[in-house]
Amino acid sequence: MENLVKKLEEQIAFLHNEISEMSGELYSQQKEIKELKKEISNFKKNIDYLENEIGSSNIKDDKKPPHY
Repeated sequence: MENLVKKLEEQIAFLHNEISEMSGELYSQQKEIKELKKEISNFKKNIDYLENEIGSSNIKDDKKPPHY
């Protein structure tokens, strides 16, 4: 009986350690995902800005001069 209790305690300790490691890894991944989402948002803003700049310059270039 004592052997069984000792074995169960070892398994509990092992599982506790595994859960702690997984929790730390999950925290790191969530932090990285948050940073990546922020970078994607910044890239989207930059793309929108560049598209607006290119679009507005194309509109100016495509207009016929006033003497036509």
